[in-house]
Amino acid sequence: MSAERNLLEEQKAYYRARAPEYDDWFLRQGVYDGGFEENRRWFAEVDAVRGALRSFHPGGRVLELACGTGWWTRELASYADRITAVDASPEVLELNRRRVGGDGRIDHVLADVFQWKSPEAYDVVFFGFWLSHVPPRRFEEFWAHVRAALKPGGRVFFVDSFQRSTAARMSRPAGEPGEGVEIRTLGDGREFRVVKILYDPARLQADLAALGWKGRIACTESFFLYGGLEPA
Repeated sequence: MSAERNLLEEQKAYYRARAPEYDDWFLRQGVYDGGFEENRRWFAEVDAVRGALRSFHPGGRVLELACGTGWWTRELASYADRITAVDASPEVLELNRRRVGGDGRIDHVLADVFQWKSPEAYDVVFFGFWLSHVPPRRFEEFWAHVRAALKPGGRVFFVDSFQRSTAARMSRPAGEPGEGVEIRTLGDGREFRVVKILYDPARLQADLAALGWKGRIACTESFFLYGGLEPA
């Protein structure tokens, strides 16, 4: 097995093991509690991204890649006619099902995002906190996969980390700076390596334009990178 494949398998194992802790990160609880002011800014910026998603209006049939525990699935359900929510972790998918409350419009699929091929085309593809976990060598391949999942006229919306401080309390760089690999620590002390690429908005927009995408990529003041795109 290649070094990259080993890393991706370790990343998958991390998110399976982290499933019970993931919501603490999003809700700024426990070790992720940054204090009153930082938490206030976090939730204000979450609301700003929600506002951008509302303006984007992800209607029709929506594919959510790496759907996680359902925070964004629940948001998408406010607009979508039907959602296909894909994740490689059965533990995470179970939490997602609970969060969306048995919504019959949501189909949950257990699959590796890198290997799964969509059997249908969608009006919108969404992914939250996933692009930063795509190895640079697979960047172009991933965006080709996204394009193949879209109907003509289809669109993409994503949100991700803007800077490392959002998870820094439980992570540290692995190897040399800029290599794009972190070591993440769980509450029980276990450690896992994950891919973590932090993008500059302008550079990412230029790279995607070179691959034939148009749209706007922006960031909040401190925490989030997000964008709405479509094939040029």
